[in-house]
Amino acid sequence: MAGIKSLAKDTAVYGLSSIVGRFLNWCLVPLYVYLFPTQEYGIVSYLYSFTAVALVILNYGMETGFFRFANKEGDSELVYTTSLISVGTTSLLFIALVALFLHPISDVILLPDKSIYVMLLAITVAIDAFSNLPFAYLRFKKKAFRFAGIKMLNVGINIGLNLFFLLLCPWIMRNCGWLVSWFYEPMGGATFGIGWIFVANLLSTVIVLLMLIPEVAGKRFRISGVLLRRMLSYSWPLLVLGVAGILSQNMGQMIIPYLFKGSEEAARSMVGIYGANIKIAIVMVMFTQAFRYAYEPFIFSRAKDEGEDKKQAYCDAMKFFVIFGLFIFLGVMFFLPILKHFVAPSYWSGLSVVPVMMLAELCFGIFFNLSLWYKLTDRTQWGMYLSLLCFVLMLVLNIWLVRLIGIPDGYLGSAWAALISYFVVMTVSYFVGRHYYPLPYQTGRMGLYLILAMVLYIGVGYLENIFSEYIIYFVKILFLAIYAGVVIIAEKLPVAGLKNKRRK
Repeated sequence: MAGIKSLAKDTAVYGLSSIVGRFLNWCLVPLYVYLFPTQEYGIVSYLYSFTAVALVILNYGMETGFFRFANKEGDSELVYTTSLISVGTTSLLFIALVALFLHPISDVILLPDKSIYVMLLAITVAIDAFSNLPFAYLRFKKKAFRFAGIKMLNVGINIGLNLFFLLLCPWIMRNCGWLVSWFYEPMGGATFGIGWIFVANLLSTVIVLLMLIPEVAGKRFRISGVLLRRMLSYSWPLLVLGVAGILSQNMGQMIIPYLFKGSEEAARSMVGIYGANIKIAIVMVMFTQAFRYAYEPFIFSRAKDEGEDKKQAYCDAMKFFVIFGLFIFLGVMFFLPILKHFVAPSYWSGLSVVPVMMLAELCFGIFFNLSLWYKLTDRTQWGMYLSLLCFVLMLVLNIWLVRLIGIPDGYLGSAWAALISYFVVMTVSYFVGRHYYPLPYQTGRMGLYLILAMVLYIGVGYLENIFSEYIIYFVKILFLAIYAGVVIIAEKLPVAGLKNKRRK
């Protein structure tokens, strides 16, 4: 259990920065949806979905490759500088290519009059891609608190800049315009609209890069061609895996405008409603992301151990991931009537996607946990196969279900496509993994926890039609306590208060 405790501690630290950071960014959503109409916010969600894909391409699996070879090779510094030089070179090349083909790219993504947004995000994502390596280095060195501190500061700066550009600058222009007009008016002032969101993102990203200078400067920069070829050979399937995976995650927001050509405004409005409501489900994404930050260094460091203890540690990690994931699902769904106020009432028509996306993200998190079998056995091509399967399923199901449902609720098809696709690849990965790297997962126990969570969720839905609002919230808290109590008893987890009493 020592390894699990270490994993839990690191997950908590990474999770604090991830959860608090994303929650604070999440709090910007009400600002956006109250300032901008659904079709304008739809452009933000739409462009950020492309940015997510670009970031994965520009990382091309080197982050995971760094962990693999830094633990495998004797010279971890050589692995790090080789990765930095490689990613830094491709990031600069990306900026140059986007600048050269800016207008054709803007036409292809159906935003011919928004080229400035595309350029701002291209620079941002290139810097982000390079910064991911110093962040990975911090994780490798187990400097979780420095990692979390920089991530949190980045969020704070981004929020501050958003508030400055979107709220304070217009007020200053009305009262003391000369203070900000020198930069505000040349960019278009208030008419630049959502563009200021991208400016704030770029500036905060540059500041983060400056804060990571200690992890970059002072290194003896060396590159090994032989090592780089080995790393690329290991990582290129992860690139395909990552691209297919991120395309799958953002498929709904990316494909809706292409499915409803001729109804651009309605399509963007659908993207805006969908994008705003899946932000509520982001709690599950934050948990998965926090777990991922701690899990990759954990599995590669444990891979060097002998015996069955490491396999038991992997199984325990999976079990507790499912336990906490289901608890998060119940918490979000029980308190959705409160959480929904983070988006404007005009977006509430899309609340029905939240439970579907929560379960979809849980399946995706389990799929990520299962990925250790092909990462540890160097069969990363299987990650590629599974991600391609997910991508094909997601594409076909989106085209079918979104069109079937149509305007204005087609985004429901995207949510169900995500759940079905993630469930299928999760199941396939489990059965293939049993052949190459069998692990004694407690599937029966995890299945019982799932049944318990679903019974409690459905039970609350039934009782809401019987009891008053105040009583039902008491029932929801009671049900959460029942779930936690069952887990504590079944897993024989120590409870601090009871433990102290026993000692006395």
